[in-house]
Amino acid sequence: MRVTKVLSNILGMKRLRVRGCEFEEASLVIDVEPTTRLARCGGCGCRVRRLYDHRRGRRWRHLDLGGMRVELRYDVRRVDCRRCGVRTELVPWAEPDSMYTRPFEHQVAYFAQRMDKTAIVELMGIAWYTVGRIAARVVQRLSPSDRLDGLRTIGIDELSYRKHHKYVTIVTDHETGKVVWAREGKNTETLNAFFAELGVERCAELQTVTLDMSQAYIASVRAHAPDARIVFDRFHVQKLAHDALDQVRRALVRDNLDPQQRRAIKGTRFVLQKNPENLSSPERRKLAVLQATNRPLYRAYLLKDALTSILDRRQYYVARDQLIGWLAWASRCRLAPFVRVARTIRKYLDGVLGYLNSGLSNGRAEGLNGKARVITRRSYGLHSAQSLIAMLFLCCSLPKLTPVRVTPKSHPLAC
Repeated sequence: MRVTKVLSNILGMKRLRVRGCEFEEASLVIDVEPTTRLARCGGCGCRVRRLYDHRRGRRWRHLDLGGMRVELRYDVRRVDCRRCGVRTELVPWAEPDSMYTRPFEHQVAYFAQRMDKTAIVELMGIAWYTVGRIAARVVQRLSPSDRLDGLRTIGIDELSYRKHHKYVTIVTDHETGKVVWAREGKNTETLNAFFAELGVERCAELQTVTLDMSQAYIASVRAHAPDARIVFDRFHVQKLAHDALDQVRRALVRDNLDPQQRRAIKGTRFVLQKNPENLSSPERRKLAVLQATNRPLYRAYLLKDALTSILDRRQYYVARDQLIGWLAWASRCRLAPFVRVARTIRKYLDGVLGYLNSGLSNGRAEGLNGKARVITRRSYGLHSAQSLIAMLFLCCSLPKLTPVRVTPKSHPLAC
């Protein structure tokens, strides 16, 4: 079997012909060419007869062979396209603006889904920033042409990726569980850009939008999708009561002059925040003592626990009536933090009732945020929002990639 045939089988790429090879000091260089006679424009992909010039000896990095660096070499042509002007021809083994073959980029993306960038840099022998650019190209190549098509129920949340309030806004499709859009920023203008890409017709098709109580997001949703039902995340609503309970406890510790009573109140922090069914016997006894000795703090605990029980209800009308009753109770409980919570929930009552009616929450978006945190920690920090967005789409939008495997074609062996 000829060497060119062996190398062609090893490469395993279609529409590629091996012309020869040579060893250099640090790599194996394989001379290749496309099997098609007419060149294609790298911009639009159309066949072009008019050639502009040649670029001699352009190289593309390929997967290593037996630990040896492999590069493909080809005298690439530049074509004079009527649509795009002078452009480099489209080669079948790589993207127009890439210095790496598609199998190489796919392997890097496979590693990027599972390990940190430092390990990829050492394993593949590429630069740190190259990993992010390769991930972005693979996402663009493997993603559907329009990720925003068919959206009905979406979740909107922000993610902090660096210190000093650096955020990325993420939009998730509840039906598929995938990230469909992301951009740096967390204000109204950032979300307005999403609705601008979505378009007026598809904005009208949105049925439900889940989000936290961010006034910037609420204003953008109401301006561009007024018919969509806003649903506030139940865990953000519940967190208001938990924070109010902690504020009451801290105020009582601060205002109490008896050191022994202050220590007793301090020891109840985690007991008060727990769900009743998770309390142990000693914790139940501590709560019973608190009921007898500190009525304001126990009243705050009952308010927190009652709101949690209401949000757990599955009967909408029962939960709605109980929530209205809870608001009246919290408003006259003489505990300033819970009075503020009641005022906040009453302001956003339609969104809270939307959760009671639909059962939807921002849990899927929050879960993806947790995955994004793992990606950030695994990468030991990301230097730009674009790198994080590329990794988000790679790990939270595409299916799990598989390693590159090439099966040799069956040819009769010639001695």
